[in-house]
Amino acid sequence: MSAPEIVTFGCRLNALESEIIRRRAAEAGLADAVIVNTCAVTAEAERQARQAIRRARRDAPHKRIVVAGCAAQLDPARYAAMPGVDRVLGNREKLSASSYAAQAPEVGVGDIMAAREGASHLIDGIAGRARAFVQIQQGCDHRCTFCIIPFARGPNRSLAPDAVIAQIRLLADNGYREAVLTGVDITDYGSDLAGGAGLGALVGRILAEVPQLPRLRLSSLDPSEIDAELLRAIAAEERLMPHFHLSVQAGSDLILKRMRRRHSRADVVRFCGEARRLRPDAVFGADLIAGFPTETDAMFGETESLVAEAGLTWLHVFPYSERPGTPAARMPQVPRPLRKTRAAALRRLARDRLARHLETRRGRRERVLVETPHGGRTEQYARIALDRPAAPGSIVAALVTGQADGELRGVVDG
Repeated sequence: MSAPEIVTFGCRLNALESEIIRRRAAEAGLADAVIVNTCAVTAEAERQARQAIRRARRDAPHKRIVVAGCAAQLDPARYAAMPGVDRVLGNREKLSASSYAAQAPEVGVGDIMAAREGASHLIDGIAGRARAFVQIQQGCDHRCTFCIIPFARGPNRSLAPDAVIAQIRLLADNGYREAVLTGVDITDYGSDLAGGAGLGALVGRILAEVPQLPRLRLSSLDPSEIDAELLRAIAAEERLMPHFHLSVQAGSDLILKRMRRRHSRADVVRFCGEARRLRPDAVFGADLIAGFPTETDAMFGETESLVAEAGLTWLHVFPYSERPGTPAARMPQVPRPLRKTRAAALRRLARDRLARHLETRRGRRERVLVETPHGGRTEQYARIALDRPAAPGSIVAALVTGQADGELRGVVDG
């Protein structure tokens, strides 16, 4: 079955949805097309999507162009008006084969805030990826002042645990050695389900009911929603990977309040300390925003100092980006050059923190999920270059001999 070209921007959930899009479009017979699955988390993400649309029209003038995803959901008219765009689809519509049929409307974007279903799309793999992304929920019920994504994704909708487990079992039976639980706000998982069992309970069930899966990994966690059962899983389950990425955003309590986050600086430090006590090999990442409105030099310094205090290793840094329609866009703004300067400072700090962490792995043996013939990821999510080829999708043991350019170097055992 021939399939269209998919251009994906944004998060792991978008990457998973692009695989579903590929299959649904092929089912509808749409092959000679470019589908751009957009992101709207920053203005830069939208700019890149528009650039990709223009490039597709220039490089493949004979192909149909379909624009889908978060940016399309938020502003369908803008994308429909772009020269060469044939169809615009919202986040629900992009996952339906009927949206790609010849007779489908040119703009198919419904009211995402009315969505109540957490529809499961059972797939047997993700093209070109050694790790399998598994959706456990969709949408977000919170309203951070800087974030437009709840209006692109709708309210929180959790998939039934049995559906999640069936998906992971299928992927494991097809040879996937690692599954990554993903969504928009995975730590809110289960709050809308009868019984209200949360993320920790789901993790426990997955590991108990899919024993053939060697590695389970979590995507971004909200520090305010981490439950006791998840902490128990961190302590007891070696197959739960010891890398935890947190949606931190800032180290200043006043900025966190203005962001309308529900955690404090102390909550981040407390979780990292507790998780490290339960799992000494745990490492932590964080999303950080530089130059949020009203952020002073002293407040930014609190974010810098949090990195060391919480022991963060992997930093995902964003200079603040105004999103029209959000409360933060109406607050007093930090000048753009200063935002960029602060983001650059955090990125330098990130490189230093990563180098220090990688150096601690020298001389150790790591279990590596091979993603390309000569490289992969350790359990702690470090990239590692291997001295000889190994089969993508396999797990191999490698002795760490050093580091360079932000990744480990390793010799494969045997």
